[in-house]
Amino acid sequence: MGKTGLFDLDKHFAFYGAYHSNPINIAIHMIFVWPIFFTALLILYFTPSIFNVDLSLFGSSHVVLAFNVGFLLTLIYSLFYFFLDAKAGSLAALLCFICWVGSSFLACRLGFSLVWKVVLVAQIVCWTGQFIGHGAFEKRAPALLDNLAQAFIMAPFFVLLEALQSFFGYEPYPGFQAIVQAKVDAEITDWKDKKQRLVS
Repeated sequence: MGKTGLFDLDKHFAFYGAYHSNPINIAIHMIFVWPIFFTALLILYFTPSIFNVDLSLFGSSHVVLAFNVGFLLTLIYSLFYFFLDAKAGSLAALLCFICWVGSSFLACRLGFSLVWKVVLVAQIVCWTGQFIGHGAFEKRAPALLDNLAQAFIMAPFFVLLEALQSFFGYEPYPGFQAIVQAKVDAEITDWKDKKQRLVS
């Protein structure tokens, strides 16, 4: 069964799901959320570090792993995802660390003068895509306008969980999808009622 409090997966996923019920909007988020996370780590590579580890990859290539804000963000996200759901959270944590190592490698290769331009373009494209998804298909403002912190930290995990459910039928526990869908439907109905009251 689900957990409570900060690690209440049912509550968090119902909140997220209420803003992402349109299949096209969900697909758009599956495409754009992880690149936002990756490129955030890419620019954070250049923040001051506590210490660095120099690794050789693929023979002549090397990467300097900086234990800095990017690493701290990766660690926080990974631990939070693991405590939400050990199985899907472990996969999400692995993806977070792959993003951290991959962004470190790319940052070393490109340098700051090119990285900030890549990050700027990627963030603009990805955020624009998501806003179009909400405006044109979901017909509802993004979750970040109601709960900024939850929207930022939850999005990578939830698009992964959404993909695991859609393609592999994964559930954190038996009946999870039905329980959460009922909460999502209730949230959407409540939102539509509030919206109707404002109009009339």
